[in-house]
Parts: sequence; C-alpha cells; structure tokens
Amino acid sequence: MPDRQRVLSLEEAAERLGVHYMTAYRYVRLGRLPARQVNGRWTVRAADVAALTRRAHAPRARTAPRFSQYRDRLLRRLLEGDEAGAWGVVEAALAAGAQPRDIYLGALAPALREVGDEWAAGKITVADEHRAAAVASRLVGRLGPRFARRGRRRGTVVLGGAPGDEHGLPAAILADLLRGEGYAVVDHGANTPVDSFVGAARGADALVTVGVSVATGGNERRVRSAVRALHRAVPGVPVLVGGPAVPDDDTARSLGADGWAADGAGVVTVLEALTRRGA
Repeated sequence: MPDRQRVLSLEEAAERLGVHYMTAYRYVRLGRLPARQVNGRWTVRAADVAALTRRAHAPRARTAPRFSQYRDRLLRRLLEGDEAGAWGVVEAALAAGAQPRDIYLGALAPALREVGDEWAAGKITVADEHRAAAVASRLVGRLGPRFARRGRRRGTVVLGGAPGDEHGLPAAILADLLRGEGYAVVDHGANTPVDSFVGAARGADALVTVGVSVATGGNERRVRSAVRALHRAVPGVPVLVGGPAVPDDDTARSLGADGWAADGAGVVTVLEALTRRGA
C-alpha cells in the first residue's frame, strides 16, 4: 500500500510531525488535522499528515487570516457542541493576528448563519441548532470583554430582541461590536417587552438609536407594535430593525423601521452616518 494511503494512529502521526501526542491531539481539535475515531482511538491518514507538514514548512506571507478556514472549523465545533474545540479555533485566529471584531464578522456570524440555513433545510435538528447556539453564546461571553474601550462614549444604543423572539445572540454580537466602536450599549437580550424598550430609550443618555433584533419570522405584528411605541416614546430617534429574519431594507421598512443593515459592520456604518448628521 502506498504510504499516502496508510492510516496512522495519532501517536504515529505525532511522531511523523515531530510533536508531542497532545500537540497532535490539539491539531485535531482545532480542525488542522482531519481524524476519525475508531473503537475509541483516533486515526489519521498519512496523506493528511504530509499535507500538514507541508503547510507548516511553507513560507508565511504577512497577510490577514483567511477566515473561511476558521468559519468552517468553527461551524463543525458548534454543531458538535464542542465548546473547548470552538474556543481553540478562536484562539488560533487570535494567534494568527485576527481581532475579536474579525472573528465575529468573519467566522462566528457566518457560521451561525450556516447553522440556521442547515436547520431551515432540514439537514440538522432543532436540538443541533440549540446546541450550536449554546456554544456560540459561551464564546461571546468569553470574547465580549475584549471589546471594552476606554474614553468618551459616542452616544448610547438600546438593543433587544423583538417581543416574542427568543433569540438573544444576534443582539449580543452586535452589542459587542458597537462597544468596540465606542458606543454605550444597553442590551436587553431576547424577548424584550415593549415597556422595557421604551423605558430604556427614555432613560438613555445621548441616545443615538434603538435596535430591534428579529431572528424568527411570523412575528411581524409584535415587531411593528414595538417600533410604533418607540417612535411615540422618543420622537426623532431612529429605530433600526434587523436580524436573520429581516433580509433587506424593504422588509425593515415594512415593519416601520427607519433603517436596516445586513450585518454588524453595516450597523456601525449606519450609526456613523447618524452621529455625523447629529453633530
């Protein structure tokens, strides 16, 4: 049998790579070395060991990390409910020079969109989707403090999931991105009652906008009601509506919103325009 077609134990793979067994195991957990478990033991193809060796010795260009690889690795770890492995992917991206913002926009958010698409297509179960979201929530909890920014705030943004919407993760990711840009953020999480939106908006210092996150379809009536209440409570303050269930600006406008963005980076751009207009 040609050597490239051989199947190695993880111990043999580590020896070929010239690393400790636990380092080889870490490569597996990070998705750098494809492996299978057979009767409780990891096995690796010799061809994959050779490919990893070539990559390790290839000249390194000074370029930004390719986030497709991190997105794909992270997606696998989320679907497996593997928090340690998922955090390992994040650590690998940080070590390669990525910023927390890059990880959110280039890996985590796209991976979560893929999870949603696979659930909608019937490729994964509700349990798979919930497990992936739970791991993603813990990653956000660990990355969130890295977005803290000192100095004068650029105004306050009030965020929350629409009434009846049980998904708080999109707003949590956006909240961190906005904090990293210097905004004070009041994030109410999932299923925010209209009274809570209104109270926070009225009490906010230098309110820039209110963002209503909509992750689940079929809730249009309650979203419109929340937007109308906010317009009455804080006239002149724009209300943005977005999230996985709001695919475009036309849909957001049909819900009464003053604006929309495709992702967190787009929201930052919208707020830049709003703050310049108010200056």
